[in-house]
Amino acid sequence: MSIADDDGFAPRERHPAAVTARAFWFVAPNEGRMQIEELPPVRDGEARVRTLYTGISRGTELLVRRGEVPDSQHARMRAPFQEGDFPFPIKYGYLSVGVVEAGPDALLGRRVFCLYPHQDQYVVDARALTPLPDELPSRRAVLAGTVETALNALWDAPPCAGDRVAVVGGGLVGGAVALLLRRFPLARLQIVDPDAARRARLISAGLDVVEAGEAMNDCDLVFHASASEEGLALALGLLGDEAELIEMSWFGTHPTRVPLGEDFHSRRLRITASQVSRIGMARRARRDAATRLATALELLTDPAFEELIAADVTFDDIGDAYAAMEKGEIGPGCVVVAHPGASDDPRSKRAATPGPLDPPTGSVIRPNPSAEIAAT
Repeated sequence: MSIADDDGFAPRERHPAAVTARAFWFVAPNEGRMQIEELPPVRDGEARVRTLYTGISRGTELLVRRGEVPDSQHARMRAPFQEGDFPFPIKYGYLSVGVVEAGPDALLGRRVFCLYPHQDQYVVDARALTPLPDELPSRRAVLAGTVETALNALWDAPPCAGDRVAVVGGGLVGGAVALLLRRFPLARLQIVDPDAARRARLISAGLDVVEAGEAMNDCDLVFHASASEEGLALALGLLGDEAELIEMSWFGTHPTRVPLGEDFHSRRLRITASQVSRIGMARRARRDAATRLATALELLTDPAFEELIAADVTFDDIGDAYAAMEKGEIGPGCVVVAHPGASDDPRSKRAATPGPLDPPTGSVIRPNPSAEIAAT
């Protein structure tokens, strides 16, 4: 079994080794399990990383967990260090923060981000690791993939000074887009979301967040991230003439109706698809994926991004966390998975010990304190 080489790193066969790791695999629809894996020795140019935190990319990973990745998208949706093939069994994920314990001198002891699945330690090509800024807490750094996606959307449709902008859908991706847009000298920025808890959290970050009936139209740009037909129809309705909608939702295998009748053509509206697998058009000739990720990590030093973290769960309870998300028992935002040793990291900025979600099962999930405050 070899590491995937989607990012250009040479495949490497595994060899027997004394070091083992625990990894989480999806094995059937809505089922997962821990698996013990042997790690290979660290070769020149490689590094062994002890994981501190991983993040659950809610939308994509729940689709993977259900087995709903379309056949036509198996190659495009393959994560850089995924093992196994869609639909199952598969080791999937791409938001990992850890500490380098073996490898190049320049990386030893440094905290790094890697597009690796949920596994407590691993060996990778050192070029796949991006050091964290010193001022960035390790726990918040799992949002790097989300902020990179948001940044890429702004490169697909760069806003101009004085623009009227709306973000429809204030979940993880939409919230990240909004937090980046608030840095721009816009005439107006509104986030539109039907969920009271999401609205409260983003309002606490200083954003103008409204329900659909309060949304203002005649927008120059609308970013749609609600993953719903209703949200898409609303987003199109908020556009001014000859304005642009940036579609960031992924609907998986679900057919989606797009309202292209009535005045869509006479108003000359535009829809642009934004997806992180390619650099946004405005910077495609001048940026690469590594530069984009490093920029996202720098942007994450803004404490406002803490509002995008919904809850914390221990690695032992990651399976229960997926089930709780499916049932709506965890609020909107990223679920951070704490791995053994995370509490020893002084830059984790982790609050209290996780509390019980479901006492009979022993699952431990702690809501983000700022999210609890915002909802009260």
